[in-house]
Amino acid sequence: MNPTVSVQIVTYNSEEDIERCLKAVAQQTYPIEKIMVVDNASKDCTVKKVKQFSDVSIVANKENTGFAPAHNQAINMTTTNYVLVLNPDVQLHENYIKNIIKVMVKDNSIGMAIGKLYRDEANKVLDSTGIVMKKNRRAIDRGAGQIDSGQFDKKTNVFGVSGAAAIYKREMIEEISYQSEFFDEVFFAYKEDVDVCWRAQLLGWQGVFVPDAIACHGRGWNEDRKRSDVPVFIRQKSYINRYFYMMKNESKWDFILHFPFILFFEFASFSYTILKERELFAAWRFFKQQWPSMKEKRRAIITRKKATNKLIRSFYKGIW
Repeated sequence: MNPTVSVQIVTYNSEEDIERCLKAVAQQTYPIEKIMVVDNASKDCTVKKVKQFSDVSIVANKENTGFAPAHNQAINMTTTNYVLVLNPDVQLHENYIKNIIKVMVKDNSIGMAIGKLYRDEANKVLDSTGIVMKKNRRAIDRGAGQIDSGQFDKKTNVFGVSGAAAIYKREMIEEISYQSEFFDEVFFAYKEDVDVCWRAQLLGWQGVFVPDAIACHGRGWNEDRKRSDVPVFIRQKSYINRYFYMMKNESKWDFILHFPFILFFEFASFSYTILKERELFAAWRFFKQQWPSMKEKRRAIITRKKATNKLIRSFYKGIW
Protein backbone atom coordinates (compact mmCIF):
# COMPACT_ATOMS: atom_id res chain seq x y z
CA MET A 1 0.00 0.00 0.00
CA ASN A 2 1.10 3.56 -0.67
CA PRO A 3 2.13 5.63 2.36
CA THR A 4 -0.69 7.94 3.40
CA VAL A 5 -0.45 11.70 3.01
CA SER A 6 -2.45 14.57 4.44
CA VAL A 7 -2.29 18.19 3.33
CA GLN A 8 -2.74 21.03 5.81
CA ILE A 9 -3.04 24.74 5.15
CA VAL A 10 -3.23 27.59 7.66
CA THR A 11 -5.11 30.63 6.42
CA TYR A 12 -5.47 34.21 7.55
CA ASN A 13 -7.29 36.59 5.20
CA SER A 14 -6.29 34.34 2.31
CA GLU A 15 -9.33 34.79 0.05
CA GLU A 16 -7.19 35.85 -2.92
CA ASP A 17 -5.14 32.65 -2.92
CA ILE A 18 -6.98 29.79 -1.26
CA GLU A 19 -9.15 28.67 -4.19
CA ARG A 20 -6.18 28.32 -6.56
CA CYS A 21 -4.23 26.54 -3.85
CA LEU A 22 -6.97 23.99 -3.12
CA LYS A 23 -7.68 23.36 -6.81
CA ALA A 24 -4.01 22.50 -7.32
CA VAL A 25 -4.10 20.17 -4.32
CA ALA A 26 -7.19 18.46 -5.76
CA GLN A 27 -5.30 17.79 -9.00
CA GLN A 28 -2.44 15.90 -7.33
CA THR A 29 -1.71 12.53 -8.93
CA TYR A 30 -0.86 11.03 -5.54
CA PRO A 31 -3.85 10.02 -3.39
CA ILE A 32 -4.46 12.35 -0.45
CA GLU A 33 -6.14 10.93 2.61
CA LYS A 34 -7.17 14.23 4.16
CA ILE A 35 -7.05 17.93 3.28
CA MET A 36 -7.31 20.28 6.23
CA VAL A 37 -7.58 24.05 6.46
CA VAL A 38 -7.16 25.77 9.80
CA ASP A 39 -8.37 29.34 9.54
CA ASN A 40 -6.98 31.84 12.03
CA ALA A 41 -10.01 34.11 12.40
CA SER A 42 -9.94 35.59 8.91
CA LYS A 43 -11.98 38.75 8.47
CA ASP A 44 -12.48 38.25 4.74
CA CYS A 45 -14.24 35.49 2.78
CA THR A 46 -11.59 32.81 3.24
CA VAL A 47 -13.80 30.42 5.22
CA LYS A 48 -16.68 30.84 2.79
CA LYS A 49 -14.44 29.97 -0.15
CA VAL A 50 -12.96 26.93 1.60
CA LYS A 51 -16.45 25.58 2.34
CA GLN A 52 -17.06 25.37 -1.41
CA PHE A 53 -14.71 22.35 -1.44
CA SER A 54 -16.69 19.41 -0.07
CA ASP A 55 -13.61 17.21 0.42
CA VAL A 56 -11.79 19.76 2.59
CA SER A 57 -12.10 19.75 6.39
CA ILE A 58 -12.02 23.21 7.93
CA VAL A 59 -11.37 24.36 11.48
CA ALA A 60 -12.31 27.99 12.09
CA ASN A 61 -10.38 29.36 15.05
CA LYS A 62 -11.97 32.23 16.92
CA GLU A 63 -8.66 34.07 17.19
CA ASN A 64 -5.38 34.21 15.31
CA THR A 65 -3.30 31.63 17.15
CA GLY A 66 -0.35 31.96 14.76
CA PHE A 67 1.15 29.83 12.00
CA ALA A 68 3.00 27.43 14.29
CA PRO A 69 0.15 26.65 16.74
CA ALA A 70 -2.40 26.26 13.95
CA HIS A 71 -0.22 23.77 12.08
CA ASN A 72 0.32 21.82 15.30
CA GLN A 73 -3.43 21.79 15.67
CA ALA A 74 -3.80 20.21 12.22
CA ILE A 75 -0.95 17.72 12.76
CA ASN A 76 -2.66 16.43 15.90
CA MET A 77 -5.88 15.84 13.95
CA THR A 78 -4.32 13.46 11.41
CA THR A 79 -2.43 10.16 11.55
CA THR A 80 -1.00 9.90 8.03
CA ASN A 81 2.52 8.67 7.31
CA TYR A 82 3.45 11.99 5.74
CA VAL A 83 2.21 15.55 6.18
CA LEU A 84 2.40 18.31 3.59
CA VAL A 85 2.52 21.69 5.29
CA LEU A 86 1.37 24.14 2.65
CA ASN A 87 0.99 27.90 2.43
CA PRO A 88 -2.23 29.19 0.86
CA ASP A 89 -0.24 31.25 -1.67
CA VAL A 90 1.44 28.14 -3.11
CA GLN A 91 0.23 26.34 -6.21
CA LEU A 92 1.54 22.81 -6.68
CA HIS A 93 2.20 21.11 -9.98
CA GLU A 94 0.20 17.90 -10.24
CA ASN A 95 3.11 15.54 -9.46
CA TYR A 96 4.52 17.52 -6.54
CA ILE A 97 3.53 15.06 -3.81
CA LYS A 98 4.12 11.96 -5.96
CA ASN A 99 7.68 12.93 -6.88
CA ILE A 100 8.65 13.77 -3.31
CA ILE A 101 7.13 10.68 -1.71
CA LYS A 102 8.89 8.53 -4.32
CA VAL A 103 12.23 9.83 -3.01
CA MET A 104 11.39 9.80 0.69
CA VAL A 105 10.24 6.17 0.85
CA LYS A 106 13.59 4.97 -0.50
CA ASP A 107 15.52 6.21 2.54
CA ASN A 108 14.18 5.89 6.08
CA SER A 109 16.51 8.63 7.32
CA ILE A 110 14.82 11.30 5.18
CA GLY A 111 12.40 13.13 7.43
CA MET A 112 11.66 16.25 5.39
CA ALA A 113 11.64 17.25 1.75
CA ILE A 114 10.93 20.22 -0.50
CA GLY A 115 10.53 20.65 -4.24
CA LYS A 116 11.60 23.47 -6.54
CA LEU A 117 9.58 26.56 -5.63
CA TYR A 118 9.36 29.42 -8.09
CA ARG A 119 8.66 33.02 -7.17
CA ASP A 120 7.87 33.84 -10.79
CA GLU A 121 7.51 30.63 -12.79
CA ALA A 122 6.99 32.33 -16.15
CA ASN A 123 10.36 34.07 -15.86
CA LYS A 124 11.94 31.12 -14.01
CA VAL A 125 12.74 33.16 -10.89
CA LEU A 126 13.35 30.81 -7.99
CA ASP A 127 11.91 31.19 -4.53
CA SER A 128 13.37 28.23 -2.62
CA THR A 129 15.15 24.95 -3.17
CA GLY A 130 15.65 24.35 0.53
CA ILE A 131 17.06 26.28 3.48
CA VAL A 132 20.73 27.21 3.83
CA MET A 133 22.30 28.23 7.14
CA LYS A 134 25.08 30.80 6.83
CA LYS A 135 28.06 30.86 9.18
CA ASN A 136 26.59 33.98 10.79
CA ARG A 137 23.49 31.86 11.59
CA ARG A 138 21.33 33.68 9.11
CA ALA A 139 18.96 31.22 7.46
CA ILE A 140 18.04 31.91 3.84
CA ASP A 141 16.16 30.19 1.04
CA ARG A 142 18.58 28.39 -1.25
CA GLY A 143 18.50 29.92 -4.74
CA ALA A 144 16.04 32.68 -3.81
CA GLY A 145 15.83 35.34 -6.51
CA GLN A 146 18.07 33.44 -8.92
CA ILE A 147 17.09 32.63 -12.50
CA ASP A 148 16.72 28.88 -12.89
CA SER A 149 19.27 27.79 -15.48
CA GLY A 150 19.55 24.21 -14.31
CA GLN A 151 21.88 24.87 -11.37
CA PHE A 152 19.42 23.15 -9.02
CA ASP A 153 18.43 20.16 -11.14
CA LYS A 154 19.97 17.45 -8.94
CA LYS A 155 18.46 15.80 -5.88
CA THR A 156 20.45 17.18 -2.95
CA ASN A 157 20.63 16.84 0.81
CA VAL A 158 19.85 20.21 2.36
CA PHE A 159 19.99 21.70 5.84
CA GLY A 160 16.27 22.29 5.84
CA VAL A 161 13.06 22.82 3.89
CA SER A 162 10.83 25.86 3.60
CA GLY A 163 7.55 25.56 5.50
CA ALA A 164 5.77 26.97 2.44
CA ALA A 165 5.50 23.51 0.85
CA ALA A 166 7.29 21.02 3.08
CA ILE A 167 6.57 17.32 3.38
CA TYR A 168 7.42 15.87 6.79
CA LYS A 169 7.54 12.24 7.82
CA ARG A 170 5.20 11.40 10.72
CA GLU A 171 7.90 9.38 12.44
CA MET A 172 10.18 12.41 12.45
CA ILE A 173 7.38 14.70 13.61
CA GLU A 174 6.75 12.51 16.63
CA GLU A 175 10.42 12.06 17.51
CA ILE A 176 11.48 15.70 17.42
CA SER A 177 8.32 17.20 18.95
CA TYR A 178 8.60 18.67 22.43
CA GLN A 179 5.53 18.37 24.65
CA SER A 180 3.39 17.61 21.60
CA GLU A 181 4.65 20.68 19.73
CA PHE A 182 6.28 19.98 16.37
CA PHE A 183 6.52 23.67 15.51
CA ASP A 184 7.63 25.61 18.56
CA GLU A 185 4.57 27.73 19.34
CA VAL A 186 6.71 30.47 20.89
CA PHE A 187 7.70 31.35 17.31
CA PHE A 188 4.06 32.18 16.35
CA ALA A 189 5.18 32.80 12.75
CA TYR A 190 8.42 33.07 10.75
CA LYS A 191 11.54 30.92 11.14
CA GLU A 192 9.65 28.12 12.89
CA ASP A 193 10.62 25.95 9.91
CA VAL A 194 14.30 26.77 10.49
CA ASP A 195 14.02 25.64 14.11
CA VAL A 196 12.36 22.38 13.03
CA CYS A 197 15.06 21.69 10.43
CA TRP A 198 17.95 22.34 12.81
CA ARG A 199 16.33 20.21 15.51
CA ALA A 200 15.69 17.41 13.00
CA GLN A 201 19.29 17.44 11.78
CA LEU A 202 20.60 17.24 15.35
CA LEU A 203 18.40 14.22 16.01
CA GLY A 204 19.65 12.38 12.94
CA TRP A 205 17.04 13.17 10.26
CA GLN A 206 17.93 14.23 6.73
CA GLY A 207 16.38 16.90 4.56
CA VAL A 208 16.26 16.55 0.78
CA PHE A 209 15.54 18.76 -2.21
CA VAL A 210 13.63 17.06 -5.04
CA PRO A 211 14.04 19.04 -8.30
CA ASP A 212 11.20 17.46 -10.30
CA ALA A 213 8.60 18.46 -7.70
CA ILE A 214 7.52 21.91 -8.84
CA ALA A 215 5.42 24.64 -7.20
CA CYS A 216 4.90 28.38 -7.41
CA HIS A 217 5.01 30.48 -4.24
CA GLY A 218 3.36 33.89 -4.29
CA ARG A 219 4.77 35.00 -0.89
CA GLY A 220 2.72 37.18 1.43
CA TRP A 221 5.80 39.13 2.52
CA ASN A 222 7.51 39.79 -0.80
CA GLU A 223 10.34 41.96 -2.02
CA ASP A 224 8.00 44.64 -3.39
CA ARG A 225 6.39 45.22 0.00
CA LYS A 226 7.90 47.89 2.26
CA ARG A 227 8.94 46.69 5.70
CA SER A 228 6.98 49.59 7.18
CA ASP A 229 3.82 48.03 5.73
CA VAL A 230 4.39 44.85 7.76
CA PRO A 231 2.87 44.99 11.29
CA VAL A 232 5.41 45.66 14.03
CA PHE A 233 4.39 42.48 15.86
CA ILE A 234 5.29 40.32 12.83
CA ARG A 235 8.61 42.11 12.28
CA GLN A 236 9.46 41.60 15.94
CA LYS A 237 8.73 37.88 15.65
CA SER A 238 10.89 37.54 12.55
CA TYR A 239 13.69 39.40 14.32
CA ILE A 240 13.70 37.60 17.68
CA ASN A 241 13.02 34.09 16.36
CA ARG A 242 16.54 33.91 14.97
CA TYR A 243 17.86 34.15 18.52
CA PHE A 244 15.40 31.54 19.72
CA TYR A 245 16.52 28.95 17.15
CA MET A 246 20.16 29.69 17.96
CA MET A 247 19.63 29.35 21.70
CA LYS A 248 17.84 26.03 21.30
CA ASN A 249 20.05 24.31 18.75
CA GLU A 250 23.50 25.92 18.59
CA SER A 251 26.64 23.97 19.50
CA LYS A 252 28.83 25.93 21.91
CA TRP A 253 31.96 24.88 20.02
CA ASP A 254 30.55 25.82 16.63
CA PHE A 255 29.42 29.14 18.06
CA ILE A 256 32.99 29.84 19.20
CA LEU A 257 34.40 28.67 15.86
CA HIS A 258 32.13 30.97 13.85
CA PHE A 259 31.98 33.79 16.40
CA PRO A 260 33.72 36.37 14.12
CA PHE A 261 31.06 35.86 11.43
CA ILE A 262 28.24 35.97 13.98
CA LEU A 263 29.68 39.09 15.63
CA PHE A 264 29.97 40.91 12.32
CA PHE A 265 26.34 40.13 11.48
CA GLU A 266 25.21 41.21 14.96
CA PHE A 267 27.02 44.52 14.59
CA ALA A 268 25.40 45.14 11.19
CA SER A 269 21.99 44.07 12.49
CA PHE A 270 22.25 46.23 15.60
CA SER A 271 23.34 49.25 13.57
CA TYR A 272 20.44 48.89 11.16
CA THR A 273 17.91 48.29 13.91
CA ILE A 274 18.93 51.26 16.03
CA LEU A 275 18.83 53.53 12.97
CA LYS A 276 15.73 52.20 11.20
CA GLU A 277 13.61 49.93 13.41
CA ARG A 278 14.17 50.57 17.09
CA GLU A 279 10.75 49.10 17.84
CA LEU A 280 12.22 45.65 17.20
CA PHE A 281 14.25 45.85 20.41
CA ALA A 282 11.05 45.49 22.41
CA ALA A 283 11.06 41.81 21.38
CA TRP A 284 13.91 41.18 23.82
CA ARG A 285 11.43 41.45 26.70
CA PHE A 286 9.64 38.44 25.26
CA PHE A 287 12.96 36.64 24.84
CA LYS A 288 13.71 37.21 28.53
CA GLN A 289 10.30 35.84 29.50
CA GLN A 290 10.89 32.69 27.45
CA TRP A 291 14.46 32.11 28.66
CA PRO A 292 13.62 29.39 31.24
CA SER A 293 11.44 27.37 28.85
CA MET A 294 14.00 27.70 26.05
CA LYS A 295 16.69 26.31 28.34
CA GLU A 296 14.50 23.28 28.98
CA LYS A 297 13.88 22.80 25.26
CA ARG A 298 17.60 23.05 24.55
CA ARG A 299 18.34 20.45 27.21
CA ALA A 300 15.78 18.09 25.66
CA ILE A 301 17.45 18.45 22.25
CA ILE A 302 21.09 18.21 23.36
CA THR A 303 20.54 15.13 25.53
CA ARG A 304 19.13 13.25 22.50
CA LYS A 305 21.56 14.61 19.92
CA LYS A 306 22.75 12.06 17.35
CA ALA A 307 24.49 14.13 14.66
CA THR A 308 28.12 15.18 15.01
CA ASN A 309 29.13 18.85 15.05
CA LYS A 310 31.15 18.15 11.91
CA LEU A 311 28.05 17.00 10.05
CA ILE A 312 26.01 20.03 11.12
CA ARG A 313 28.89 22.36 10.19
CA SER A 314 28.91 20.90 6.68
CA PHE A 315 25.56 22.62 6.09
CA TYR A 316 26.84 26.10 7.01
CA LYS A 317 27.41 27.66 3.60
CA GLY A 318 29.05 31.03 3.16
CA ILE A 319 29.62 34.02 5.41
CA TRP A 320 26.71 36.36 4.61
